[in-house]
Amino acid sequence: MSKFDEQILVVNRETLFNSEENAFNGFISKDDNRYKEIVKSFGDFEVKRRGDMEEDPGFKQLISYCIITNEDETLVYKRLEGGGEARLHGLLSIGVGGHMNDVEDEADIDGKLRVNAARELEEEVGLKDDDVKNIEIHGLINDDGNDVGKVHIGLVLKIDVEKDKIINNEADTIALEWVKNDVLETMSPYESWSELIIRDAYGQ
Repeated sequence: MSKFDEQILVVNRETLFNSEENAFNGFISKDDNRYKEIVKSFGDFEVKRRGDMEEDPGFKQLISYCIITNEDETLVYKRLEGGGEARLHGLLSIGVGGHMNDVEDEADIDGKLRVNAARELEEEVGLKDDDVKNIEIHGLINDDGNDVGKVHIGLVLKIDVEKDKIINNEADTIALEWVKNDVLETMSPYESWSELIIRDAYGQ
């Protein structure tokens, strides 16, 4: 199946941002009142074909975006030329994640989000269910400043793991590196979401 035929979770932008009242650019934490209202709207999700949504800013595709840490370090990965999305080649990222699919066994949206996030973590860096039990919601990331960002919103999660639990399952498309948090901002170039999270969430 083509990735464009994938059935993904989306939310109507008007509903998501309450007619733009809760719209934002950058990162907001789970303590922000807008966060609570936006996440509440996730329950009004629809399931639509990914290819139809990529150029429809009337909907936001829900993306899990998980930051992996170990004490004072964060896992950074670089997208290599073997990856499928040419626009991201050479860019650094601190978020492991992807589009979300419906999970019929999970009745509520929280369960669906966590199952999707866990799947991405296992596929990309080899983390098993037992390794991701301490996953925490960190906030939301949104960037309407570019065509890709206009059709996506990220649920930012955070997980602290033992380094030896990480396995690079996609060595042909990504390179992994543990980086001290206080030097993250000195590295470049980042994809926009990672750049915004480092600016807003790492206090730099």
